[in-house]
Amino acid sequence: MSKDRLTFTLMDIGYKNAGPVQIFDERTCYSDGNVIPFPVQLAIVTHALMLQGYRYGDIYQQKSAELIDAWTTSLESYKTKLNSSIVAEPSALQYSLFQDVFKAPFPGPENPKFTFIDLFAGIGGFRMAFQNLGGKCVFSSEWDAQAQKTYFANYGEVPFGDITSEYTKSFIPDNFDILCAGFPCQAFSLAGKRLGFEETRGTLFFDVAEILRRKQPKAFFLENVKGLAIHDKGKTLKTILNTLDEIGYTVVPPQIVNAMYFGVPQHRERIYIVGFRKDLGIKPDDFSYPEQQEVSKHFIDVREKDPVPSKYYLSTTYVDTLIRHKARHESKGNGFGYAIVGDNEVANAIVVGGMGRERNIVIDTRQTDLTPTTRIKGEYNKDGWRRMTPREWGALQGYPVYDTGDGSPVFQIPVADASAYKQFGNSVAVPAIQATAQQLLTVLADKNILEL
Repeated sequence: MSKDRLTFTLMDIGYKNAGPVQIFDERTCYSDGNVIPFPVQLAIVTHALMLQGYRYGDIYQQKSAELIDAWTTSLESYKTKLNSSIVAEPSALQYSLFQDVFKAPFPGPENPKFTFIDLFAGIGGFRMAFQNLGGKCVFSSEWDAQAQKTYFANYGEVPFGDITSEYTKSFIPDNFDILCAGFPCQAFSLAGKRLGFEETRGTLFFDVAEILRRKQPKAFFLENVKGLAIHDKGKTLKTILNTLDEIGYTVVPPQIVNAMYFGVPQHRERIYIVGFRKDLGIKPDDFSYPEQQEVSKHFIDVREKDPVPSKYYLSTTYVDTLIRHKARHESKGNGFGYAIVGDNEVANAIVVGGMGRERNIVIDTRQTDLTPTTRIKGEYNKDGWRRMTPREWGALQGYPVYDTGDGSPVFQIPVADASAYKQFGNSVAVPAIQATAQQLLTVLADKNILEL
């Protein structure tokens, strides 16, 4: 933390020193007297700040004002603990606290064409896509603390955490246009015969359905892994579709979309589910998923421009292990094992865990200084075998992670590599989401439901 009194920011108190600065005050507590976790306080305040001047921000304003007042009057007593010369004047302190909010590179349009909420938001792939099309996010939720940190660094907003909490749900505004969610696929209870709303209780999808039922937005866009289509012999997907029908939505038959046909060099198949509120009179045939384009990009198009640090290169011991592991499986007739992605090829799907990296090894001989900077067994291989970098993974998902030199904002990666790999691996592919979102918006515009 800088000793400059005007560089004490929300990121400092929210993530670096959340423990020491927890403020115990009736304004920072739930009605039962328990303290509101500081990340939740940050979510309320940053949502209020990002939605100032919009009617959708009204739901956050009163509690946000209480929290800011509590922070302003209480933080002075913590300056010794925090080793920071916090200013006493409330206006200066508030200016200081909110610097990192207003410096976010992707704050959203000032004159939005429509509104949406971002559930199970991850690092904001849905948000990036819908903002590119003129949308304003009016609520976001993501439970992972490291993903919250990346989301905040890029959008100036800390997502709410536990979407199963009624307190969290109480901050979702009314009358937003579209619900977006890359919800986790959990086990569903299929004991009942209706395979509808009641059978989703106990799953996170139930919370998506419950928000749809209560708020009745005009449309939704859900994303999940390809395997959802065949999970439990198709019963899980049937439960989901029946639930959406039951709560008042016309659902377009889901489709598996491959991101590599929409401008990113990654073979990534995901199931998309789109639906419209029944009273709008939209039929399934009114919507069509975007047409696949020719594969237009390859790994070389997203590769780091400069030689990457030696830490991304594989040790000789690791290379030998990969080779032997693959040979064992090949001898048994299996296709498991590492894969090398050529410069002019499309990457395999990036996923969380070692397999996501091992199936996307590249050959890059540009780095000549292979002096180890971390502990490894053996030495770095001299044949150029390396793992892709987190920034390359970000580019494979369509995030603007590189400085193009034209003044365009650059997606920030404020977390360690391990978290960055996880976040990009769990993300949606932005261009494929955006192409589908454009189709959804076109239907709403053609029916004079939205003015775009």
